[in-house]
Amino acid sequence: MQNPAAPIRPPNKFWLWLHRFGSPAYFYGFAQRWATRCGVVALLLFAVGAYYGLVVAPADYQMGDSYRIIFIHAPSAWMSMFAYVVMAMAAATGLIWSIKLGHAVARACAPLGAAFTFCALVTGALWGKPTWGAYWIWDARLTSELVLLFLYFGYMALISAIEDKRAASRAAALLALVGLVNIPIIHYSVEWWNTLHQGATVTRLARPTMDMSMLIPLLIMFAAINFYFIACLFNRVRCELLDQERQTQWVKNLVHQHQMTGQMNGQTHG
Repeated sequence: MQNPAAPIRPPNKFWLWLHRFGSPAYFYGFAQRWATRCGVVALLLFAVGAYYGLVVAPADYQMGDSYRIIFIHAPSAWMSMFAYVVMAMAAATGLIWSIKLGHAVARACAPLGAAFTFCALVTGALWGKPTWGAYWIWDARLTSELVLLFLYFGYMALISAIEDKRAASRAAALLALVGLVNIPIIHYSVEWWNTLHQGATVTRLARPTMDMSMLIPLLIMFAAINFYFIACLFNRVRCELLDQERQTQWVKNLVHQHQMTGQMNGQTHG
């Protein structure tokens, strides 16, 4: 039995800080503050990466200038998988612990991940034609990436098809978790099967297969697309939260505050 005279330990500050992110009102304000900052960082990194990738980096000795599409293709392919992992983890958080914010983050991830996947497939096709002579072949990497796009579509279709949002979120979360098996298939497909797609280049930093004049701008573009994803995700989550929590008091207070601000601005300009 616990000693009643024993001092009561205060709750861990880290867990208190982490627990606050489960509050839709707190996360809305957090996302509002950081979305713009991440967007500005992404824009600067995109400008630097594009300049060094398209202007400073030399042409490839085999592919010439056509290889430069890698500065869009590789980051998009990476983000297509990363966004799915984030979506599945957020959906699992909502499914297991009934945290509504988790489902909101997952719903916000799906269109972004689908867009990155589509961009990866299109840029890969445009790169494949002059390099390998074909826009598309049914090899393991390309097929599994296409399956990833269908998983995104399936998640969004389930969310839209079921009227009960809670049931829709739970069903879509199960699909997202099952679809996680496709991520390692995409990543290791070039090692497990004999495919046309080239092997890893960026992740082999111990023995990089790219010249540093090409690798550095590619890494900058990777960083840029990560910040871009975070900025877009924060903005989309804010919209999801406003729709999901529209009957709550904090949303009503937020709407009232914006109305008062608009009226004051109108009086000032008038």
